[in-house]
Amino acid sequence: MRSRPHPDWITPDWPAGRRVRALITTRGGGVSSGKFASLNLSTRVGDDPRCVARNRAILRACLPAEPAWMKQVHGTAVIDATRATPDTEADAAVTGDPGAVCAVMTADCLPLLLSDRAGKRVGIAHAGWRGLAGGVIENVVQAMQLPPQDLIAYIGPGIGARRYEVGEDVRKAFVGRDSAAAKSFAPRQDGTYFADLYDLARQRLAAAGVAEVYGGQFCTAREERFFSFRRDRTTGRMASLIWLEEG
Repeated sequence: MRSRPHPDWITPDWPAGRRVRALITTRGGGVSSGKFASLNLSTRVGDDPRCVARNRAILRACLPAEPAWMKQVHGTAVIDATRATPDTEADAAVTGDPGAVCAVMTADCLPLLLSDRAGKRVGIAHAGWRGLAGGVIENVVQAMQLPPQDLIAYIGPGIGARRYEVGEDVRKAFVGRDSAAAKSFAPRQDGTYFADLYDLARQRLAAAGVAEVYGGQFCTAREERFFSFRRDRTTGRMASLIWLEEG
């Protein structure tokens, strides 16, 4: 029997098919200490490996299988979750196989969950500014291999629009590709901008044909229950997960 998720974890509120399950962890419910307190799930941030292993075991007890961890590189590659290994370089995964758990880790970047309304396939993407600008959303939508108008999306916890300061290079990466992206950048007096990652993601989803988008109301930098790289620099990582139950 699976364990119940920690009460502080997030279950996405979206009209996915009955076989679709999704879960997003927060900082709560683990055994790590200090800057990684308490449910750090990343082996790549300097935490005690024994604590990370215990944290992953706590999460695994709530899932049908070990998550399909991958080596995230702020890129645009999409893999099938059944072929993922912890050393596979990718930032998105899809599956139609029941029990295969698609997963990404974040600490300010956006986790993007995808499903079709009928619940035949699911997908997930790690979408920071580099991935968004490079086309990770377009790639994962295409990899779903279903009409985009049949898909729905949920955007999990990421850094909010009033906390994410970026330079002109980031703005150019988006506006150079789509002038409409300019509305997602609020200029500041020092020549930098506040960037709205949520708005940029919604624009990319709409351009890819996905009109029904949920979530997007969090700010990892403002809310202490989340890990935030921008706020703390040395910090842990949360996981966002999606899978299909057996029919």
